[in-house]
Amino acid sequence: MSAYDDLMAFQRQTEALAQVAGRLGWDQETVMPEGAAGQRAEEIGALEAVLHARRTDPRIAGWLAEAVAPDAVGAAQLRQIRRSYDRTMKVPARLAEEIARVTSLAQGIWAECRGREDVAGFLPTLRKVVELKREEGGALAAGGDPYDALVDDYEPGMTGTAIAAMFDAMRPRLVALREKILGAEAPHGVVGRFGQEDQLALSRELATAFGYDWSRGRVDLAVHPFSSGSGHDVRITTRVSETDPFNCFYSTIHEVGHAAYEQGIDPAFALTPIGQGVSMGVHESQSRSYENQLGRSRAFTGWLYGRMREVFGEFGIGDAEGFYRAVNRVHPGYIRTEADEVHYNLHVMMRFDLERALIRGELDVADLEAAWNERFRADFGVAVDRPSNGMLQDVHWSCGLFGYFPTYSLGNVYAGCLVKALRAEVPGLDGMMAAGDVSAATGWLRERLQRHGGLYEPRDVVRRACGFEPDEGPLLDYLEAKFGEIYGL
Repeated sequence: MSAYDDLMAFQRQTEALAQVAGRLGWDQETVMPEGAAGQRAEEIGALEAVLHARRTDPRIAGWLAEAVAPDAVGAAQLRQIRRSYDRTMKVPARLAEEIARVTSLAQGIWAECRGREDVAGFLPTLRKVVELKREEGGALAAGGDPYDALVDDYEPGMTGTAIAAMFDAMRPRLVALREKILGAEAPHGVVGRFGQEDQLALSRELATAFGYDWSRGRVDLAVHPFSSGSGHDVRITTRVSETDPFNCFYSTIHEVGHAAYEQGIDPAFALTPIGQGVSMGVHESQSRSYENQLGRSRAFTGWLYGRMREVFGEFGIGDAEGFYRAVNRVHPGYIRTEADEVHYNLHVMMRFDLERALIRGELDVADLEAAWNERFRADFGVAVDRPSNGMLQDVHWSCGLFGYFPTYSLGNVYAGCLVKALRAEVPGLDGMMAAGDVSAATGWLRERLQRHGGLYEPRDVVRRACGFEPDEGPLLDYLEAKFGEIYGL
């Protein structure tokens, strides 16, 4: 066997073990007994130690020095392996294992503290996570910006400076649009109670409509919806509020966007470094386009309105147009995952500024709640009423996912570009979606983007799919046109 073959065989086992680690995380968030949290943290820490040892195995350097890529796919494999090896070598094994162990415990502590609105109870754990992530960022940055180093883990090549510039370009138009909308008459929402089992049954129907392959997946309930896995085992979760069915339906569609990306990757790439989504920004472009540009379109909501009437009967909205307006109602709510398309990026901008300051040491963990509440009042015009609607609402920081939040907005930007190209190339799309058929859109995304996995760099795969360089313009144009029409601006 050649050095390339030896390296790929070794890497296949590493990728398989990483999938096992991901499955432990899925189990922890869905069906693990509450009393198992401490043991699970040790298990995840131990497995991370094994993975770190494999990813820093001295043989990798030798194989990389000798390996000759057989083709473009092989070159992409070597690029990803080299990048992972270089990054992992900078992080001590002790630190990698400790981060895995502490963040596993932290997720359970966060959920408990969130349930009892207890910021003080969560702060010692969060402080430990932040300290560990600062240390990791410093090790990776090697004298550079530690936050940039953490962002690079989720969006290769992206920096905090570039993200800040993107947000500076987006904010004025978003704020101006928001102010115009909030001065207009707000549409009515749905009223009534919507049973859990009926919601879950309809959410499964939605997942199927958006192309989720049930032979390689399943849906479960979780505190914070997520997607997990790749290849032939890609699982999603959702959540249910009996007074707000949109929470369940659009969380499901969002997570199906993530899952469809993983399921749509070329099967020949399975259990290889390019057998996963290339970045979280590109990942979010799929989930956000599924959820918003497609799932909240007038055409698709017309079909969903009919299905909800069949399942739930009357719920206070008299026609499909009123339902479309209700689904797209703009209001300055507390919760990011429930935010409308106009406010969503403002939520992300706030988190980006706060977490960047935390990692840089410019904001102390003890001052985070006050900083959050002050910023939220300034950006949204209302005071945070309780911690679960404030700094305790998101699971990300307990998981150590610093640098992840800005990829949501980057995904929105990519989605704006992708759907602009999609609509230009797929005539009659609205007619199909009005019948509940989203396959033309999801098929276009699978062919143009999803199947490539990590074959290309993040911006490159979006550019190839769209035919133009991605920027924030198409997203902002889409938002202004859509909500201008809805609100008669």
